[in-house]
Amino acid sequence: MIHLENVTKIYEQNKVTALDNISLDILPGEFVFIVGASGSGKSTLMKLLMREELVTSGDIFVDGKNVVKLKRSEVPYLRRSLGVIFQDYRLLEDKTVYENVAFAMQVIEAPRRLMQRTVNAVLDIVGLGDKREHFPDQLSGGEQQRVAIARAIVNDPKIVIADEPTGNLDPVTSWDIMDIFKRINATGTTIVMATHDKSIVDRMRKRVIALVEGKIVRDELRGTYER
Repeated sequence: MIHLENVTKIYEQNKVTALDNISLDILPGEFVFIVGASGSGKSTLMKLLMREELVTSGDIFVDGKNVVKLKRSEVPYLRRSLGVIFQDYRLLEDKTVYENVAFAMQVIEAPRRLMQRTVNAVLDIVGLGDKREHFPDQLSGGEQQRVAIARAIVNDPKIVIADEPTGNLDPVTSWDIMDIFKRINATGTTIVMATHDKSIVDRMRKRVIALVEGKIVRDELRGTYER
């Protein structure tokens, strides 16, 4: 599902090597945590997967496509095929919960009737069926992240990329969010999640890829945050 081959990313402006000749494979349906201290390369890796950044060298295949060689005009189609979730939610403040989620389907020009049925179903999945008409500023942080998750999965992506999705949430809310991710993964969706939340990683016991200074130092199928 995801294949990285000898990937290096150097930020030329400050000569920082964010990723240093890393190779890895992530299989369909896997749940993978990317862990490491700040500056280890976690966020850079996530940005490379969705082509927000370009590699310095190497190749990255996502669902069979070499994202390194995509034309600029093809990049939006790559991103539409992924479910992407950020720490800061990135919701449209002037749109309701329903409209925020529906926007992802409008982009791909989904039929109106399908959009209504699918958005309502996904909002029920994330526990926000009763808050369709609320605006983001009327929601808690956990509820806003649920909207972001609903938006990410509404088009039924094969891969969900989550960059510190519980970073702004309290421990109880974080576990509620992780329960949603577990249910999404159980349907066969591949999940790649960058996190610094030790308690979540240790309790979930999923595959863990640890980065230190841009290098993979550990890759365990049922890993913990630290060994």
